[in-house]
Amino acid sequence: MLQTQTFEAWITPLLIGGLILFMCFIIWDLAKKSQAGRFGTLMLFVVLGAGMMGYILKVVVTWVMENGGGV
Repeated sequence: MLQTQTFEAWITPLLIGGLILFMCFIIWDLAKKSQAGRFGTLMLFVVLGAGMMGYILKVVVTWVMENGGGV
């Protein structure tokens, strides 16, 4: 039981991080294939990356709250 929890605690952030990197590659490839230019590429990353940033912020806020909020 403890081994399963330890495995899940380590593998989940690694796989989610890999998924986020893969999604960044997909956004970059989409911008390249559509010839979006600099501004278009920036907008694609801002708009499509907002969901990823929301998840990352949720993880950070949860970690801060669980560790006493730095107080």
